[in-house]
Amino acid sequence: MGKKLVFGDVMIGKEELQERVQQLGAQISKDYHGESILAICILKGAVLFMSDLVRAINTECKMDFMAVSSYGGSTKSSGVVRIIKDLDGSIEGENLLIIEDIIDSGLTLSYLKEVLQGRKPKSIRICTLLDKPERRVADIVPDYIGFTIENKFIVGYGLDYDQKYRNLPYISYLEEVEDSEEDDE
Repeated sequence: MGKKLVFGDVMIGKEELQERVQQLGAQISKDYHGESILAICILKGAVLFMSDLVRAINTECKMDFMAVSSYGGSTKSSGVVRIIKDLDGSIEGENLLIIEDIIDSGLTLSYLKEVLQGRKPKSIRICTLLDKPERRVADIVPDYIGFTIENKFIVGYGLDYDQKYRNLPYISYLEEVEDSEEDDE
């Protein structure tokens, strides 16, 4: 007998997600009124969230993408951050809006913010779909938060486990349970 991962309940449904994305877009539009934004999507998890969010922002908005890794095939962050795909152009003088799927320990985002700050942007703000503050290790505070959640391993709406479940239109979680092999007699 070992352990296996199973789905938990739906934590945040499709309609609730879309409603919150619209609210975040309205707040970001108000805060950046008359200013241009460079939205930076942290791949791969934030791509669905960013796609919906930028459509809800009604100020000039450019997009770029970064890929960083700190998980691999595990449910826990390794703490080692690697930039796998960097930005395509200069960010000097830009209003950066880093769009993240989830902030857990904050180590990845803290490292990323430090790297980007060194490239002389006008400003850096962070928008996260999900915030898990009880796991925070780094001193990082998002400017925009979709939902604050408990310490569970989240999947759906872009978030994955080993590259699976990103396409779910809602937020759920995986939990470990004892694998009880039943006889078919």
